[in-house]
Amino acid sequence: MKIAYLSSYTPRECGIATFNYNLIRAINADNKDGSLNGFVVAMNDSDDLEEYAYPAEVKFTIRQEHQKDYIKAAEFINNSDVDACVIEHEFGIYGGESGVYLLPLISRLNKPLITVLHTVLREPSFMQQIIIREIAKQSSKIVVMSHKAVDFLRNIYYISEDKIQRIEHGVPDLEPVENNPVKKLPSFKNKKVLFTFGLISRNKGLETVIKALPAIVEKHPDVMYVVLGNTHPGVRKNSGEEYRDSLKKLAKSLNVEEHLTFINQFVSEEELHHYLTACDIYVTPYLNEAQITSGTLSYAVGAGAAVLSTPYWHAQELLQNGRGRLFDFKDFENLSESVNDLLDHPEKLAKLKETAYNYGLNLRWPAIGREYTALLKDSSALTVLKTKSRHIIDSEIIPEFNLTHVKRLTDDTGIVQHAKYGIPNLKEGYCLDDNARALIMALMAYEQNKSKEALDLLPIYLSYIQYMQMDDGNFRNFLSFRREYLDEVGSEDSFGRTIWALGYLINSAPNNSYREFAEELFQRSIPHFKDLQHLRGLANTIIGLSYYLQAHPYDEGLILQLKELTQPLVDVYENNKADNWHWFEDKLSYDNAILPLALLHSSQITGNERVMEIAYESIEFLDSLTLSKGYLSPVGSDGWYYRNGSMAIFDQQAIESMAMVLMYFKAYDVSGEKQFLSKMYLCYQWFLGENTLRLPLYDHETKGCCDGLQPGGLNRNQGAESTLAYFISHLLVLKGLELESFQGDDQKLKIITKGADSEAA
Repeated sequence: MKIAYLSSYTPRECGIATFNYNLIRAINADNKDGSLNGFVVAMNDSDDLEEYAYPAEVKFTIRQEHQKDYIKAAEFINNSDVDACVIEHEFGIYGGESGVYLLPLISRLNKPLITVLHTVLREPSFMQQIIIREIAKQSSKIVVMSHKAVDFLRNIYYISEDKIQRIEHGVPDLEPVENNPVKKLPSFKNKKVLFTFGLISRNKGLETVIKALPAIVEKHPDVMYVVLGNTHPGVRKNSGEEYRDSLKKLAKSLNVEEHLTFINQFVSEEELHHYLTACDIYVTPYLNEAQITSGTLSYAVGAGAAVLSTPYWHAQELLQNGRGRLFDFKDFENLSESVNDLLDHPEKLAKLKETAYNYGLNLRWPAIGREYTALLKDSSALTVLKTKSRHIIDSEIIPEFNLTHVKRLTDDTGIVQHAKYGIPNLKEGYCLDDNARALIMALMAYEQNKSKEALDLLPIYLSYIQYMQMDDGNFRNFLSFRREYLDEVGSEDSFGRTIWALGYLINSAPNNSYREFAEELFQRSIPHFKDLQHLRGLANTIIGLSYYLQAHPYDEGLILQLKELTQPLVDVYENNKADNWHWFEDKLSYDNAILPLALLHSSQITGNERVMEIAYESIEFLDSLTLSKGYLSPVGSDGWYYRNGSMAIFDQQAIESMAMVLMYFKAYDVSGEKQFLSKMYLCYQWFLGENTLRLPLYDHETKGCCDGLQPGGLNRNQGAESTLAYFISHLLVLKGLELESFQGDDQKLKIITKGADSEAA
């Protein structure tokens, strides 16, 4: 079996790199010639690909903060002859926020994936939690190294237990040597040695051991505390050797500086084994329990060291049944008592070492390698998790409709524009755009499921629209939290969206009172139609007017206005169209799908075939740019897409995805072609994680939607625009699901269509 391994890798000084190196050797131990079945994709922590002299098995290198490298790596693995991929995961070795750049790579793999989690957090951030859940979703198996990690994955990350396998941390397959060179070092020779190793940082709690030294030295003046390891690179970069220097000062103040030795270097595993078998007691004095896996602790037990440790999670588990002793966090007095007890009673010390050594035999790499090999050979584990529903729309993955966040953003004035994370940002006030969208969403929710919650919200949004309409029928846009107008006249975009909302209400009102109120506002705004200049203002107005004409199909004057509003879109399309450019402008900017959507609405009312042709031509063009990767990647707002230029990938906005959902639903409504229903659903899945970074923007906790997809992760703010964009898309998908369920039953479909036509009439 050939395996692709993705991880940091030797000679990089990194515990994960060493682990991966050993795992590969253990899995390939049966190869008598020492050959490697497969290859390594190595993670580089710098842009310099020549920084590390990687061995021959490294066939591809990813620069940590270069997103394109991850995509190329996926292609490299897919084009290889490997049977599966093993990924070592640790927060900090992959790029983007919390290592989010890994997700697009694993989503593209067409090889079975097994992921080894070296860290499982009890209190993950939003990003950390969804990253681990997405990794689990894409993996055939998740490997962790402790029972606590299994519990966390089940109860905090909601990962099925049958997907999780516990395999303990491997340790070197080494025996103590007769002439241990470490025992000849000045810090070890004729000394009783307390020993700690690993990268040095403040969370290691080394000061606890130093504070214990005076009481230990008083009884055992030949004690030496040896700390082996470099300062953590991140600590050294930000603080230099401040922590190490503070430890030296502490030792001096306690008059034990002669009993403290730092060995500032990274050693080989063989050398480390010499240190562990030469010391008398190994100490891990971490400051808190949040350590799910400790490679250093595993190494110490594997070497048969007598271990004293604070009760962090891995220590509680690994040192039980007499394999070590625990002392409380920061409790240097308890530590000194334990050390003195062991040094005073050599038989206790020997028993502790013997028990650890015997258990450590189970942790040696040959034994651990056999467990991984068995996992890899398990055919049930090696599956590529790319399943499809038998329906175009998979109802099981659609979250439950929940207006909690919408109601959180809504007060008796209207819906607040912005939120900081999931908390309304009242300082930013309100805008007409969002209240118009909120009105549409509330109507859709009432139509879909007779939601009383939505019906109760409807008059708030309609009242806001009325409050923002001026005497001449035009609209202001922005209102402060104190209900003070912030502009003289709103944008054409906000005008058009309001006409859309009013037209939709007139066509779908839950009662005559709402319809008549909306018609009054609508009629007052009509004189401003002729003044519209901007394409998206025109497009939104066309959509609203089309809805109005569904309810009033014989209004010849407004049918003429619809044709006049549509003509500028036709003209700019004809003027800009070229062989490889079927669009209305010389660039694609924001809310792009609204333009062909408006033409579909218009052609359905007027019957103009050229308008419909342009709609479908521009849809096909937009299709080729945004769906070519098998998921929606809308034009980013950080640069747009100019003719003969390159398309901006980020920042991707929720309104782009909503517009695509609306466009494809309308295309399906007009044509009846299932391909449009499928594409509508694909665009909706952008909200749920089928996107460039494989991150869901819909927040299952707050019931809001994040404000955008950025290069390094999510814009975690959850304002009205993005949240309403999600719920409008959600409700359209539910409507699409209803229509799909009637496919193949023409009689039922005719009944529905007839009923809809009668209602419109």
